[in-house]
Amino acid sequence: MAIQARQVSVDNIQKTVAEYYNIKLSDLLSKRRSRSIARPRQMSMFLAKELTNYSLPEIGESFGGRDHTTVLHACKKIKELRDFNNEIEEDYRNLFRALTI
Repeated sequence: MAIQARQVSVDNIQKTVAEYYNIKLSDLLSKRRSRSIARPRQMSMFLAKELTNYSLPEIGESFGGRDHTTVLHACKKIKELRDFNNEIEEDYRNLFRALTI
């Protein structure tokens, strides 16, 4: 008997990440660049790339019309931070688990 994987959408990722970091969904999608908003946004983009079949331009469009290079930068940044920052790695694991279980 195969286990059915839950379908993960970008909207679901955005809502879950906003709730996890205790920020408004509108802030996650805004142009604000403060670290308290940008880091959760980058995590959302990273998870969207990992858990959906969306292309980088499609993910960028889902985040307020951002360019695909912004999504690429976010993915590289989170991957780099996960290697050296236990808090970011723990956040990633908690969010991944929340989205896939």
